[in-house]
Amino acid sequence: MTKTTDPFEVGLDKNPANYVPLSPLSFLFRTAAVYPDRTAVVHGNRRYRWRQTFERCRRLASALRSRGIGRGDTVAIMAPNIPETFEAHFGVPLAGAVLCALNIRLDAATIAFILNHSEAKVLFTDTEFAPVIEKALQTVKEKLLVIDIDDPVGPGGARLGEMDYEAFLETGDPDAEGQLPDDEWRAISLNYTSGTTGNPKGVVYHHRGAYLNAIGNILVWGMRRHPVYLWTLPMFHCNGWCFPWSVTALAGTNVCLRRVEPQAIYEAIEKEGVTNLCGAPVVMNTLLHAPPQMKRAASRGVQMMTAGAAPPAAVIEGMEALGFRITHVYGLTETYGPATVCAWHPEWDALPAPERARLKARQGVPYPVLEGLMVADPQTLNPVPADAETMGEVFFRGNIVMKGYLKNKGASEEAFAGGWFHSGDLAVLHPDGYIEIRDRSKDIIISGGENISTIEVEGVLYRHPAVLEAAVVAHPDPMWGEIPCAFVTLKDGASAGEEEIILFCRERLAHFKAPKKVVFGPLPKTSTGKIQKFLLRERAKAAD
Repeated sequence: MTKTTDPFEVGLDKNPANYVPLSPLSFLFRTAAVYPDRTAVVHGNRRYRWRQTFERCRRLASALRSRGIGRGDTVAIMAPNIPETFEAHFGVPLAGAVLCALNIRLDAATIAFILNHSEAKVLFTDTEFAPVIEKALQTVKEKLLVIDIDDPVGPGGARLGEMDYEAFLETGDPDAEGQLPDDEWRAISLNYTSGTTGNPKGVVYHHRGAYLNAIGNILVWGMRRHPVYLWTLPMFHCNGWCFPWSVTALAGTNVCLRRVEPQAIYEAIEKEGVTNLCGAPVVMNTLLHAPPQMKRAASRGVQMMTAGAAPPAAVIEGMEALGFRITHVYGLTETYGPATVCAWHPEWDALPAPERARLKARQGVPYPVLEGLMVADPQTLNPVPADAETMGEVFFRGNIVMKGYLKNKGASEEAFAGGWFHSGDLAVLHPDGYIEIRDRSKDIIISGGENISTIEVEGVLYRHPAVLEAAVVAHPDPMWGEIPCAFVTLKDGASAGEEEIILFCRERLAHFKAPKKVVFGPLPKTSTGKIQKFLLRERAKAAD
């Protein structure tokens, strides 16, 4: 080994005094020490201060370790935005384990796949979801430790587990120190995304990326100390875009919300003094079209971050007219959630409202914690000209790109080909350096911020006894952004109506994945028999 002669390297090695692996878990330790009596979590009649939340997270970690859970183990949670889900974002990794937050809208078969694929050792599950979880557990290969969450604000449900969450916490030591990672590359969480196939892919996050994107959120949003953050964004989506850790870093207050309903949102804004919230454009649309008597003047000045699908300019304009201050970001599960922001320029404030909204609808520029962003030819990786016309694929590079896909080396290598993460989204580059998504190279449908695999839906359609051929594309929808539209060719002599097809799918899929429209007739094909989906997309736009 050649010895270095660099004077800035010789004798200047890493040691415990000058190098500690980055982890967002450190935010909890600081906030609990500096602001122990500030309110950390609000949910119904429950209010926890930061000293209590810190104790509960340490109890959770200790209880998990006492059951043999540690490094390399997956702990799953099936719950909405409640205190237990927030605590899992700290307690699970403090045990050295990896958190897998399940999408509460998934069907039993997909949940079972995730539990099997992740080799989850523990499952925390809210009793509201007992029916789907009970069905999923019937096909889980290995026995799980199941712990019930009985939320007083929830609708209740059957108990499936060994004990409930509070009893489980009692088995933990409140003074346990918790385990910070010895390497910031260690996995902190596992998030499943449907990708372009029926089986979801497991996106692995590391402590370094979670730490950096939590800071990135604070920087691009200009978040102030002690924000009051309303949980309208699911914590199971990219770990709530890393906001459990962002809010903790700022010693803020987490206002929990089981369901995203306009009345509950407006009431929370007024009652709790909410300063920040996030959500897909469908959430904005819900707030915008709420009955006039629901809308509160207290919404003036509330900061809202939106992503998940390109927000219509008209919706942005309407929300800002209500007094919300909108920040548009863009990213993917593979980039820890938002990784670009439509950074605002003060001089744009003087523009007419429609023009401001048009500019704000662009996906923007890199987060400060993202090292590389480009729009380029997907084959050559040559950047496209900044002419706002030439389309290319969006590529990312940096510390807020996933470790890779769990147990899927081929997919990881394909995603990272050429030293960049391939997003699959098509965009143009504007002369000012801002990107704007124009289309998707993949057939994923984004409905209300949820990814829907067309292949998965088509697979169900093909199981209908009357269906000969089927294809699914996105249909524009003013509420959800996009909804699945099925094009179906029936077998000779067979009959089936739209309602029958939709019901058939709803019985076999999570309801949000089922087609909302069905169009019958022959499917357009190429000479080689490939279905021409671009023609179907045009038909879907024109469908009633």
